[in-house]
Amino acid sequence: MQVSPVQAYAQSVIRFKWWIILLSLFATLMIASGGKNLTFDTDYRVFFSDENPELLAFEKLQDTYSKEDNILIALSPKNGDIFTKENLEAVEWLTKQAWQIPYSSRVDSISNFQHTYAEEDDLIVEDLVYKAENLSDKRIEYIKKVALNEPQLINFLINPQGSITGINIINQFSMQNQTETPEAVAFTRELIGEFKAKYPQFEVHISGITLLNNAFTEASMQDMQTLIPIMYLFIFVMLLFLLKSFSSLIGIVFVIAFSILTAMGMAGWFGIALTPPSASAPTIIMTLAVADSVHFLISMLALMKKGMTKDDAIVESLRINIGPIFLTSITTAIGFLAMNSSDAPPFHDLGNITAMGVMFAFVFSVTFLPAWASAMPIKVNANMDPDHKDGMTKLADFVIAKQKKLFWGSIAVLIFFAAMIPRVTIDDNFVAYFDESIDFRTDSDYIIKNLTGINMAFYSIESAEAQGINNPEFLSGIAKFQDWLYEQPEVVHVSSISDTLKRLNKNLHADDQAWYKTPNEQELAAQYLLLYEMSLPYGLDLNNQINVNKSATKVSVTLGDLSTSELIDFNQRAEQWLVDNTPKEMHAQGTSTGIMFSNITMRNIQNMLGSSTVALILISFILLFALKSMKLGVLSLVPNLTPAIAAVGIWALTYGVIGMAASIVFAISIGIVVDDTVHFLSKYLRARREKNLSTEDAIRYAFSTVGQALWVTTVVLIVGFALLSQSAFLVNQQTGILMAITIAAALILDFLFLPALLLKVDKDKPSDTQNNEEKTV
Repeated sequence: MQVSPVQAYAQSVIRFKWWIILLSLFATLMIASGGKNLTFDTDYRVFFSDENPELLAFEKLQDTYSKEDNILIALSPKNGDIFTKENLEAVEWLTKQAWQIPYSSRVDSISNFQHTYAEEDDLIVEDLVYKAENLSDKRIEYIKKVALNEPQLINFLINPQGSITGINIINQFSMQNQTETPEAVAFTRELIGEFKAKYPQFEVHISGITLLNNAFTEASMQDMQTLIPIMYLFIFVMLLFLLKSFSSLIGIVFVIAFSILTAMGMAGWFGIALTPPSASAPTIIMTLAVADSVHFLISMLALMKKGMTKDDAIVESLRINIGPIFLTSITTAIGFLAMNSSDAPPFHDLGNITAMGVMFAFVFSVTFLPAWASAMPIKVNANMDPDHKDGMTKLADFVIAKQKKLFWGSIAVLIFFAAMIPRVTIDDNFVAYFDESIDFRTDSDYIIKNLTGINMAFYSIESAEAQGINNPEFLSGIAKFQDWLYEQPEVVHVSSISDTLKRLNKNLHADDQAWYKTPNEQELAAQYLLLYEMSLPYGLDLNNQINVNKSATKVSVTLGDLSTSELIDFNQRAEQWLVDNTPKEMHAQGTSTGIMFSNITMRNIQNMLGSSTVALILISFILLFALKSMKLGVLSLVPNLTPAIAAVGIWALTYGVIGMAASIVFAISIGIVVDDTVHFLSKYLRARREKNLSTEDAIRYAFSTVGQALWVTTVVLIVGFALLSQSAFLVNQQTGILMAITIAAALILDFLFLPALLLKVDKDKPSDTQNNEEKTV
């Protein structure tokens, strides 16, 4: 009997099994040593490519004015009144201590708000609250009146009821050291602990962009410490139950470990920094490595049950599985590599790390695992009964008997799910990226509800000339823009230089409220601003509102709890108002962290749909070549595309709203769901070509040889992605749920719809197989 190249290779693996086991271990350790170079990037900017237009606009804004990375501390006294001597003393103390937070460049609160008033011809600029412990009731009442009527404070650092106040700390990070954000957050939390011990009458909540950065890290760390260990334990127990072979389970554990360690090691050698999306790569690699291993092992164990020796079973299992395993690994890797078209670099990293892990899993599945199986004692109970029908054969009989109902029923269900897809809303909310187990989420929700918004929009408005911000026409345009902003239902607070100049104009006209308006002379406005700036203490200058030569000013808009689409809609309206109502030089592009995240969701979906299409075309050509059948290659597209349709249709009926996860799920699912189709069709074609079986018998053969492996791998994949859905990070949650639904749909369609489809389109009789050769590629 002629020995095929694969059989010869398998026999060599058995012969040199101990060398292969040792070489696998050595290679893994060498490659995994790159893990020492891995870092964790805590900056939200990592989600944006260097060419991202929203990021470029945001960085230009921050280069012109002060940074916008901030920590916002909300203080809620139990008595519901900030304006008592004890509570104002606490606010003053924390304001002073907040300057000690690492990398802080500015601290704003009602305590150090630069209150202005006139004494005869002099302008007095001073802290609104000074030495609170000495304040009289009359002075406290005055402070309350000022604070609750000051546009720059109300709905920003104090709520209208005077029951909650905020302290806003601006951070000036160098962006060169990944420890800066955690250091600032850790110090802040220690300071709050000290504050609560000193002033126990306060409830404290913290949010801000710096806390957002830190939340990405916390979400990933939480997953690594809780979710991933639970998932590993669950999958290993399930595999032991399904395989009923402890030695086989240990072999799979080694393949998983080797695949993850080598992939993460390569990430370290390539200088990839981990982020919440890419940190989920080990979870995905584990599930895919299990799939490769299970196909080899289940075939081997099934052959041993039929009476083969272990080594003969290893050789035969490799012979019938190495092609499909390689094919599924390549198609899966292509699906993940398609993520490189995403506008968010973390998804590039996730795709690249997982693609490397998938290919390492293939290598270890066809080298280490057969060697391990040969070296370890594996016993099974042989079943030589030719009339024995396992569950998969019974399922095949059912599908063949009910083929018409299953065919038309599947089509009807798929049409129904496809009709539901338009109901899905593409939307996001970066605060809701985290579940309520993350402090940032709960604190942000509290602050949004009780004090101010977290979403921001910034507009840098040019005057086209040095000192142009003092021009009365320019100031009038800013004031009108501010008035329009306050008319919008989304707006919570607006800060602009217009408010400051109105207040100064009133102060220098004997605090007459009738003069609370912008100066009508440019020289007068310039003098007011100069006089005010000279009176400001260090750290509380106007650099956060005006540029160096006073040719431009920043309007800061605080918004309520808006979703992606709502924020984009607001920003478009604001930009259009400037176009319609101001000179060309005053037109401005809105920018902020929220606007950046809102736009990247939509752009990612567009990019990924394009790349997924390219990946699908490439995968289709590979399948046409590998299956050597134009008819079956085209037919394979049906069970490869329909699971995603079913998954999105189910999502439309349940959740209804999908965010950034949608931009990557299609690319991932294309590569993964192909696996079931490839394994089923490869066994079907083997039965048709090698065994010359009829269509029905070939379907029975496919079910009996690969059905159990498909069932086991699908359960493992579903469990893996379902557990990922328990992540504290919303993108991982939605990805996990969508992938679990998609993979489940893929198995159902491959078990029920694909066989019915084959019975419809591949009706050649066994005797006619050679005479009616299919068109080959």
